[in-house]
Amino acid sequence: MKKGCLSLFILCFCLLLSIIISLGLKNVTAALNDDVVLGSSVVKKEERRAFSSSENGEVTGVKVSDGRNGSYHLQFITMEPNALFLPVILHDDMLFYVHSGSGRLSSIGEDGHEDETIRLDLQKGDVYRLRYGTVFFIESNLEDERQKLRIYSIFATPNDDGIQQPSNGPYSSIRDMLLGFDEKILQAAFKVPEEVIEELKNGATQPLIVHGVLPKSTKTFWEIEAQFFKGLMGSRKYNMFDDSNKKQKTKLFNVLTGNRDVENCNGWSTTVTRKNLKALKGSDMGIFMVNLTKGSMMGPHWNPMATEISIVVQGHGMVRVVCSSGKECENSRFRVEEGDVFVVPRFHPMAQMSFNNDTLVFMGFSTASGTNHPQFLAGKSSVLQTLEREVLATSFNVTNTTIDQLLAPQSESIILECTSCAEEEDRMMEEEVEKEREAARKREEEKKREEEARKREEEEEARRREEEEEARREEEKKREREEEEARKREAEAARQKEEEKRKREEEEEEEARREKEEEEEARRKEEEKREKEEEEARKREEEEARQKEEEKGKREEEEEEEARREKEEEEARQIEEEKRREKEEEEDEEARQREEEKRRREEQEEEEARRQKEEEEKKEEEEEEEGEEGEQTEGRTRRVEAAREEAAAGNKKERGRQRNKKKIEEKEKGKKAKRELIKMW
Repeated sequence: MKKGCLSLFILCFCLLLSIIISLGLKNVTAALNDDVVLGSSVVKKEERRAFSSSENGEVTGVKVSDGRNGSYHLQFITMEPNALFLPVILHDDMLFYVHSGSGRLSSIGEDGHEDETIRLDLQKGDVYRLRYGTVFFIESNLEDERQKLRIYSIFATPNDDGIQQPSNGPYSSIRDMLLGFDEKILQAAFKVPEEVIEELKNGATQPLIVHGVLPKSTKTFWEIEAQFFKGLMGSRKYNMFDDSNKKQKTKLFNVLTGNRDVENCNGWSTTVTRKNLKALKGSDMGIFMVNLTKGSMMGPHWNPMATEISIVVQGHGMVRVVCSSGKECENSRFRVEEGDVFVVPRFHPMAQMSFNNDTLVFMGFSTASGTNHPQFLAGKSSVLQTLEREVLATSFNVTNTTIDQLLAPQSESIILECTSCAEEEDRMMEEEVEKEREAARKREEEKKREEEARKREEEEEARRREEEEEARREEEKKREREEEEARKREAEAARQKEEEKRKREEEEEEEARREKEEEEEARRKEEEKREKEEEEARKREEEEARQKEEEKGKREEEEEEEARREKEEEEARQIEEEKRREKEEEEDEEARQREEEKRRREEQEEEEARRQKEEEEKKEEEEEEEGEEGEQTEGRTRRVEAAREEAAAGNKKERGRQRNKKKIEEKEKGKKAKRELIKMW
């Protein structure tokens, strides 16, 4: 029975909790929902809206827009010494910077530390990030200087899980969430007497920041809240208000004492990313701080991946922003002072300048979906230094010498000396304001002149309309007289027309009767003529049909005769072709016989020459035997040479015979192919 009731209670509790969270807070959340997004580049300190205020501190905020990707919610928490910022649960990620004072932040439910209380000792310059779903509260220290704890924060809706839901304010108050339940549910959930719940219900509504005394002797409302969230988070291992619990050590980053990215005599700059603050892992947000000495400037640059939301923390200066598109926005310059917020969208070149009589210190938050590397236009790190001088000269339509003179003297990088630059920008801004006022005055005068001219035109138009109305009335009377006379003339004309019409009708009837008789006679004659023509046409058609039949017979006989003649010609052509082929074969046979006879004669001549040569050789041998040794040697040499010549001649003749034989064979093949073609045809 008890288990069933407990299950029912848990189900009701979860449903009510979801309803309460969706409805939001009664005070702070309602104020945040009614907030107005300011679309201007700079928001003055006095334009902030108060969300909660008491003698122990206040919470103010503003929503700013970059004009492209939406709005960003900033809150400024100011706590008196020994004050307590009551526990809340975050709806969005919270990235904050400690501007002044010191204190302690206690949180539970952070990613990876759901069962542990994280306590952070806050000092001036500390930055940190709390994830959505975290429950936290803040205590300010009671210091000798009694310095207020000031925290600047920005809230971003998480999108790493692909879910973006409309937020009912950046956080919800624990008290409002808890007291939304009935007394019976709370008593059954916390196992406390009824009078405790009644005391909670009857208690006055507390502001968001109260006096920071936490009694330890009795079970207080804050401890009941802790017990409530212990059940909510599904853990029984902690009490976030108990200092004896195990503390999770978490490393902060201090922008005032940490390593600086850039530092020279003109100032310094620090950027905090996930590399030097692990709490930023998984976030698209970053923090930066810039400190410009008197008469200095953060060189002209732009951010390719990030939008900058900056807050002036000390001094005053000038900011120059250049519109990169040229159509959707305009170049602007504005003065900023301590507490002002200014926004610069990505791809918008900018430069921040300090006056000669004061420094300018500002910190801010950067929003980027990836790694952002600011691109500077001036200084040693200028992007212009990476481009070819000829390309730059062509782009600016100047000579290479001018570009060399422009880039050569750049020795400093990022933070540059700029004496009286802010004063000059301020003067130009005042001139622009004065010009705008003068233009507005001229527009007002022009508007008045146009209004007076419009009134004169209206009076002239009224007078003209009155004259036209009078002329119209006169015209109307004249028209009525003319219409009366016209009606009389028309009546007389109608009578005459009626008489003429009657006469015409009688004449037309007589004419129609005559025409009818003539038509009857013409129709009779036409019928006779048509019958005669049909008879003649029938005879002509029969004659034409007979002639066509005779012509068709003649054409068939001629076609047969033509076919017979073509057949005879084809047979004659075949016979002639056969005779010609036989004649070619006879000629080829005779040529072959002649060639064979010629070859035999050549062989006989060769045989006769060989016999003569042998006889000569024999004779020479006999002579050589009788002659001397030298003569024998000479004779043998001559014989060897003669034998060589004879062998060469024989080889030549043999090659000739082979060529002739090959030609004869090729001719035989050609003849045979011709015969085959003739047979196929």
